[in-house]
Amino acid sequence: RVEEFLKKEVDLEISTLPEFEERVIDFSEVEQLMNSINTIPAPCAPVINPQAPNAATGTSLRVCWGLFSDDTVECYQLCYKPVSNERRSDEQAEHMLKVKETYCTITNLLPNTQYEFWVSALNASGISPPSERAVYVTAPSPPTIKSKKIRSCENAALVCWESRDVNPVDSYMVEL
Repeated sequence: RVEEFLKKEVDLEISTLPEFEERVIDFSEVEQLMNSINTIPAPCAPVINPQAPNAATGTSLRVCWGLFSDDTVECYQLCYKPVSNERRSDEQAEHMLKVKETYCTITNLLPNTQYEFWVSALNASGISPPSERAVYVTAPSPPTIKSKKIRSCENAALVCWESRDVNPVDSYMVEL
């Protein structure tokens, strides 16, 4: 019987068309929820550290900062400018560096000069507010000894020098 049945041509036609409902499903709430789960918030403002001892030379400064949260950070934006009472636009120019670490050594600075620093954290969601501003100072240039004015005797010596710095130096240390 099976063999006979398989030899016959069978024409299957459905007499009525199926009726399906077209349902539109709104996934906007689900999409918003998923996006809120996958996005990270913009980071909080970093905290810039005060200048550490021995963190300066006559032409460089090492600046450090940190975060007091578990924010995701891709990089930091370190900004600085010289501190000046005068309003000269070329000296007041702000400089900006992108840094991956929580520290940076800035070079090519002027000796015995104050610089103002502030830092922001960046990630895919945006940029944090800037940190508080911190003032760092480069070390003074070594003084120039006036060799023609040096005088000495058996129990004493007179050594004269002059500063090469524009800003006044607080004190000098003489080593024998």
